[in-house]
Amino acid sequence: MKIDLNVIPTTFDAIHAGLAATVAGLFFLQVLFLLLVMFSLRRRCPPESRRAVPETLVQRAEPAAAAVRTETVVVKEAVPDAALQLLGLLQKEARFIDFIKEDVSGFSDSDIGAAARVVHQGCVKVMQQYFELEPVRQEPEGQRITLPKGFDPAAVRLTGNIVGEAPFTGTLVHRGWRVTGVKLPKINPGHESAVVAAAEVEL
Repeated sequence: MKIDLNVIPTTFDAIHAGLAATVAGLFFLQVLFLLLVMFSLRRRCPPESRRAVPETLVQRAEPAAAAVRTETVVVKEAVPDAALQLLGLLQKEARFIDFIKEDVSGFSDSDIGAAARVVHQGCVKVMQQYFELEPVRQEPEGQRITLPKGFDPAAVRLTGNIVGEAPFTGTLVHRGWRVTGVKLPKINPGHESAVVAAAEVEL
């Protein structure tokens, strides 16, 4: 291809100035557009060291992460009134505190056995009147049982040689007890729960 230099204008009039300005403006706009595209792509595509996690994994991880963030350990505060009430009932029906606080080292086995019988009868009365109980395990004690994977460690306590993971097979030493109902009497307002046994004064 040959270029005829004779056709190149030797004068720079207003028309050529307008064309030159248009070309320069278009070139500037094109460069600006390319810079904007590159900046946008750079923001959407981070470097290799900060490569984004696939969306499917993010969707799976978000609920678990949210659960970890929102999970709190709830510790139940012990209510002493109920415990003091039960202790008072055991003292009332079985003289439980008197028996526990008594120094029995100077008594004979027969005397201790007689006192223990009274305490036992009173404790049985309290348990039957205010609590409903059932065994944790229904199998008879001494029977071989198998604990499957995922058994409740709060309901079954393992003893002996514990090796590996469930299922475990062992001998049922104690069936355990579970409370299914509590019927403690209501505490009257103003009642001093700490006084589990009032002092007695004979006139």
